[in-house]
Amino acid sequence: MTDPWIWEAVAVMALANLLTRVAPFLFFYRRRPPQAVVFVEENFPPIILTILIFYTLASVDFTAAPYGLKELGGIAVTMLLHRLFGNYLISIFGGTAVYMVMVHLG
Repeated sequence: MTDPWIWEAVAVMALANLLTRVAPFLFFYRRRPPQAVVFVEENFPPIILTILIFYTLASVDFTAAPYGLKELGGIAVTMLLHRLFGNYLISIFGGTAVYMVMVHLG
């Protein structure tokens, strides 16, 4: 980890992350954001959740044991947590944690 390019890459990624976090506040601090930005803000969490579900089920073979039970269990927990708390972060992290435990235990 003594190569200077690693630290340069980390610095560039940190700056890019900072700029993406700060940009909305810089551009929209005096006026209302455009409707497209509001649409993305409101719909991004369910879109990400849907992509995660499709990604989870993409490589599952439902014709062979364990028939996708681990994946479906993780999705069921995610749905339950979202019904209970209505928070996408809790739903995603909780469902992922349950899925990872099921994968590692059996």
